[in-house]
Amino acid sequence: MGATATDPTGGRLPRRRFLAALAGFSIVSMAALVVTPIVGFLVPPRTSGGAAGGKVLVGKVADIPPGEGKVVPVGSKPTIVVNTAQGMKAYSAICTHLGCIVTYDSGSAAIVCPCHDGRFNPTTGAVESGPPPTGLTPEEVTVEGDEIFVVSA
Repeated sequence: MGATATDPTGGRLPRRRFLAALAGFSIVSMAALVVTPIVGFLVPPRTSGGAAGGKVLVGKVADIPPGEGKVVPVGSKPTIVVNTAQGMKAYSAICTHLGCIVTYDSGSAAIVCPCHDGRFNPTTGAVESGPPPTGLTPEEVTVEGDEIFVVSA
């Protein structure tokens, strides 16, 4: 005796209403899947490093012995710090050819791009060989006591 004159379905959700709700949910879900990446692209991410600029501690002098180099993060950019005979030098670790991250090769005493064998002078950052069109961008580096700082812009 479940059906009455005012409720012909017996208290159940009518099929058309259920399908309409399912279609509405599907449309809203699809719109969210389309809009979310667009909003993520348009809204810049928050950076973890507070205010722009300033000195960033990148390590201790003992971490980079003479004739060695190390890639360190400075903000959101990689920087290579090299301990040369002329003291600590720092350069952008992004190769000027195709944007690969450079490393220091102590065997050849050069900063090397692993992508196309571009080589840079560790003292000046200038191109020694390979396809890079220009040298590495120098960064300001200071040594205070036994700590190495790179001054970020």
